[in-house]
Amino acid sequence: MKLASMMSTLCLASLGLVGCSSNVTQPDEYSGFLGDYSQLKEAKSPSGVEVMRWVDPKLDLKQYRSVYIEPTQFYPKPQPTVKIPQNTLYGINRYYDEALKREIGKDLPLATAPGPGVIVVRAAITAVSSKTEGLKPYEIIPIALVAAAVSTASGIRDQETTLGTEAQFIDGGNNKVIAQVVRKGSGKPLQNDTQVMQPSDVKNVIDGWAADLHQSFQKLKKQ
Repeated sequence: MKLASMMSTLCLASLGLVGCSSNVTQPDEYSGFLGDYSQLKEAKSPSGVEVMRWVDPKLDLKQYRSVYIEPTQFYPKPQPTVKIPQNTLYGINRYYDEALKREIGKDLPLATAPGPGVIVVRAAITAVSSKTEGLKPYEIIPIALVAAAVSTASGIRDQETTLGTEAQFIDGGNNKVIAQVVRKGSGKPLQNDTQVMQPSDVKNVIDGWAADLHQSFQKLKKQ
């Protein structure tokens, strides 16, 4: 069998998903956290990363005085593995909280509860994976916590770390969704298939997400 045919077969067979790795989160990778994905459109974040996004065309940020960031969560709830243990999951979740508060807090004061004049940020981490570079199937059912099985020969290859998120922004007065975003990113590669993932391996991804939200707020304020 030719190499191209072998790679195609591998890509299609991995967890029954159609399509290999893409920079943009595909519909079959949606977790269900947002509920309705019908209005999402492909767009570029302020840093130039391709994302799926929707913003209410009638949105006026001037009517909001503060922002309430709900504790971030994993969706669906993951099961720890040897490569991605519970302390890693906890650390990723905690750092996402910190990054959102740090960056969005530059735009609006942080509120202690939802209410009129408050934007509610509801975010979830929907995929965490470590995969052998070059194969890159995107595992997501349940949350992508399974390391790819590799042979002794391929075990020396770097393992790519991937993180996915879905977030919605809600009017704290009437609970209306005013914006949504779905995106993913790659963290630091692991040296081999036995290295345990650490929160620091994906901090650059989370920092990028939070910084883009800050820049998006700035752009929307000027409209």
